[in-house]
Amino acid sequence: MTRTPLAILDLVPISTGSNAGQALRNSIDLARRAEQFGYARYWFAEHHLNPGVAGTSPAVVIALVAGATERIRLGAGAVQLGHRTALSTVEEFGLLDALYPGRVDLGLGRSGGRGKPGPGATSPEPPNRAEYTTSNGLLIPPAFDFRSVLASPRFSLHGALLQQPKAESQDYAEQIGDILDLIRGTYVTAEGVDAHVVPGEGADLELWILGSSGGESANVAGANSLRFAANYHVSPATVLEAVEGYRAAFQPSETPDGLAAPYVSVSADVVVADDEARARELASGYGQWVRSIRAAEGAIRYPTPQEAAAYVWPEGGRALVDDRVRTQFVGTAKSVADQLETLRDATGADELIVTTITHDHADRVRSFELLAEEWAAR
Repeated sequence: MTRTPLAILDLVPISTGSNAGQALRNSIDLARRAEQFGYARYWFAEHHLNPGVAGTSPAVVIALVAGATERIRLGAGAVQLGHRTALSTVEEFGLLDALYPGRVDLGLGRSGGRGKPGPGATSPEPPNRAEYTTSNGLLIPPAFDFRSVLASPRFSLHGALLQQPKAESQDYAEQIGDILDLIRGTYVTAEGVDAHVVPGEGADLELWILGSSGGESANVAGANSLRFAANYHVSPATVLEAVEGYRAAFQPSETPDGLAAPYVSVSADVVVADDEARARELASGYGQWVRSIRAAEGAIRYPTPQEAAAYVWPEGGRALVDDRVRTQFVGTAKSVADQLETLRDATGADELIVTTITHDHADRVRSFELLAEEWAAR
């Protein structure tokens, strides 16, 4: 039997023909079911200006779901620190911890207004590496070039609407340090003024850093002895670099609230059904949905299999999503669990977190149920 915990990441997707209210009700129901199925934790992503995603505020959705569940850990995957302050983050999650102590995960990400290149600006080139397969069979595709997305007017609009005029994001490592100090009750300014957050100070929060590469996020997580979540489902090309960078930077904690050894979770997109053909049908809208994001149009409402079959791909559209489509785990519970074990073994993950989007809520619930049954039997 596997000892690897399995968790869920939920974007609160809106399907065609539905609305945000129904998407939220679906997520509350799915979290209840996930608790019954035995999932270890249930996280909510933060996304903005997407017609097909209702998960704009993880803390608000956590509060809704916490009252409808009893045991499962609930968290943000991740709070976008680029448009927040350390204080607002600790206060927000301190409120949650005050009502649901020991159940809340605070996942922290760099994005959300940080590093806005804008039209015509440049950003780092992606790693120039050919596709390969690890020794145990995990596909590592070529890296996707995010520069066109980062330079798009929509990306600039995010920064303009999420931040106050002329505001600048705090240095990320400094911001993480402030969050830790505020929770620990050790925050003091250079002038000797201390700050104590109520609720928030002493909160029983489990802190995570989320990252897609071996860069700053991985380094900050390691240097602060925090848990790290790497995103195979977002950037499959760089997942190994991310976990290796984190482990290389890891410093064992000298305080009780830190880790003595690295701890890694790795994410994957999955769709499970009773047979392969049905799973492929349910997953058929995924490429179209990812294309809308990577084309900087904003996530569309998730299409039906029939709508996906009728979709006419624009020139270059399939190339935008090739890495994501080929690294999505789709099939029976056995085949998907096998692929998750491959991902776990290739990355050395301590936990796995899965995200599933289908048009119909019942199919999404069934996908998680089948996977949980198979995983528990291993």
